[in-house]
Amino acid sequence: MTKVSEIMQTMEYGPSTEDASAARDWLARRGTFGHFINGSFTKPGETFETRDPASGDVLARVTQGSEGDVTAAVKAARRAQKGWAALTGTERARYLYAIARHVQKRERFLSVLETLDNGKPIREARDIDVPLVARHFYHHAGWAELRDTRFPGHAPLGVCGQIIPWNFPLLMLAWKVAPALAAGNTVVLKPAEYTPLTALAFAEICQEVGLPAGVVNIVTGDGATGAALVAAEVDKIAFTGSTEVGRGIATALAGTGRKLTLELGGKSPFVVMEDADLDAAVEGVVDSIWFNQGQVCCAGSRILVAESVAERFEGLLSARMARLRVGAPLDKSTDIGAIVDPVQKDRILSICRAATDAGAELVGGQAQDGCFIAPGYLRNIAPANPGMEQEIFGPIATLSTFRTADEAVELANNTRYGLAGSVWSESATVATDMAARIKAGVIWINGANMFDAAAPFGGYRESGYGREGGAAGMRDYLAAPAVKAAREVAPKAVVAVTDGAAPQQGIDRTAKLYYGGAQKRPDGGAMYAVPGGLAPLGSRKDIRNAVEAATKAGKWAAAGGHARAQVLYYIAENLSARAAEFAARTSRAEVDAAIARAFHYAAWADKFDGATVQARPGHLVTVIPEPMGVIGIACPNAQPLAGFLSLVLPAIAMGNAVVAIPAQDDPLAVTDLYQVFDTSDLPAGVVNIVTGVCADLAVPLAAHEEVAGFWHAGPAAGLAAVDRAAAGNLKPVWAVPARDWTGPQAQGEAFLHHATRSKTIWLPYGALPAGSGSAAY
Repeated sequence: MTKVSEIMQTMEYGPSTEDASAARDWLARRGTFGHFINGSFTKPGETFETRDPASGDVLARVTQGSEGDVTAAVKAARRAQKGWAALTGTERARYLYAIARHVQKRERFLSVLETLDNGKPIREARDIDVPLVARHFYHHAGWAELRDTRFPGHAPLGVCGQIIPWNFPLLMLAWKVAPALAAGNTVVLKPAEYTPLTALAFAEICQEVGLPAGVVNIVTGDGATGAALVAAEVDKIAFTGSTEVGRGIATALAGTGRKLTLELGGKSPFVVMEDADLDAAVEGVVDSIWFNQGQVCCAGSRILVAESVAERFEGLLSARMARLRVGAPLDKSTDIGAIVDPVQKDRILSICRAATDAGAELVGGQAQDGCFIAPGYLRNIAPANPGMEQEIFGPIATLSTFRTADEAVELANNTRYGLAGSVWSESATVATDMAARIKAGVIWINGANMFDAAAPFGGYRESGYGREGGAAGMRDYLAAPAVKAAREVAPKAVVAVTDGAAPQQGIDRTAKLYYGGAQKRPDGGAMYAVPGGLAPLGSRKDIRNAVEAATKAGKWAAAGGHARAQVLYYIAENLSARAAEFAARTSRAEVDAAIARAFHYAAWADKFDGATVQARPGHLVTVIPEPMGVIGIACPNAQPLAGFLSLVLPAIAMGNAVVAIPAQDDPLAVTDLYQVFDTSDLPAGVVNIVTGVCADLAVPLAAHEEVAGFWHAGPAAGLAAVDRAAAGNLKPVWAVPARDWTGPQAQGEAFLHHATRSKTIWLPYGALPAGSGSAAY
């Protein structure tokens, strides 16, 4: 037997295995699981095995969901939704509170079950995942109470289909179910094929608290079950998973008008500046890429280190990595548990082989028996190396260096993703500057992988859109106040004519396109007849030119809200001076509405604020509304001047540049705005206008990689094609309902929410009080 004196010399850990008997007894009693539909478990059907990845042992058999199962679950949710939504906020809050309490009462059971099913270390399930699950239900009990106060006029969407991944099975369930129920929706949730057990245990909690039948429904199965849920008659799909599957879902929902939020892959930068506390930064790497075996979408998988400190940092990192314990997940001393499945282990190893074949050097990262991989990192890795580009989703990071802050930002943003980032610096100025310049939805300063129900989480670019948590997450489960519908005006057929073919009285005047602050002839030289003369017939090449001009207008966002407001006031002033001229082209009502829009959004330009939210103690968590970037806009065919400015002005007020397609039938009401913009100090490229056939121009505009969002107020028949085009790089499309563009419903905060995306920044703030909570809170 080892003596205590010997242990004090070696400091080796002894075994400290969590008792799994309660979870195993529960599994033995249940044996085979059916679905949870309409408040009870169904009779098992065709089943598949779910296994303990650490041992390979079968834990249970779970039913493979069919299209009929999904249909039954959706019908149950639909029947229950009206009654659930009719409850008062207090009544819904009491159910959510009860769920939170029952999660806490079964905390150890749920932690062990999660570890058995997923392979993550028990310390992480016990200290992080399950406490955060309870936190989300507590937090959203509050939102149920305050929904109508904070979101007046909003209503629940209806039935929400939710598809969650295997890396945080119970926590992802809480992220999605809690806000949906708080808002008054009912849900049909499909857990991951590999890890369904805690979702089924959650179903029992729903029974225990007396949740009305049909409010929560859980259908287990593989990707085919998820596809059936996407195709079902639900009002929203909320998906967390791979970018490839997310793109497929966005394509499948094209033109349906159903709401979609996506939280997808990531390749997040972990930036270590030269003045960073290197010991703390190394611990940050442990908490980032080696947390949950690196199976974390927001893991800091790309370590970028200042060249001047890289050698010392790598020495500290290697020494720390060598001390991490890989082993049985139920051992409370284990740091690195099991990969979720042999398929995922093989994928991780194949990417590592591709990376080393391309010239990178793998430090650590050895495959071990069973579903285990030692922590590691790839060094001497080029930016185009597969290991640098692909999401490895395992305990393997990359490590490269930079010399200047500008180079660090360039490397950090050299990815198609934009989920999260981590910045390490002892200078608040340096850290916050980097945080502002990194294109990601969440930035941690001198920290990593911190989460809270009050702090919105979600990405930019191919990391998806929509937010989970906080007010932004609630808004994504609510329908905005209804707009009084107006009749859509279908565009007339366009007949191209040669330039100058139509006779004009007086001096010849040719309308042109407008991009980069200048009037441009259309690339093809063609025109088409419209009221008042000829309009340029724009093409795909003109769209590309206009987007290129818009991408060069980045200083507009940096100008600040006050400066942007001044320009909008100038637009109102100059438009007012020419009101009679524009009224002759359209109507006085449209001109008056256009001037009012400029004043309205000038007022909002420096007042659409973010918020500092009460999240985890010891941190200042700030949610900032950032401009999308370049927004493509297909304007309505009716009320050409009022419709155009009702959409363009809120977008530019928030710091975006726009490429707008004006009313197809009457674009000349807009072309004279060129002079208004030029005399109002609007910088070149902020507003770009391409006239022509809306359906032909909207698709290439929506598909353009540099366009970050698209607003479609054009003909409804073109929406499906726009949605499919936008799915290519996963940009959100706002289908703007037709309305009276001179009326009060043509302006307001809803336009500003669509013109921005939230960025959550975590900054250490003060000392963390003793006993203030677990690692999760």
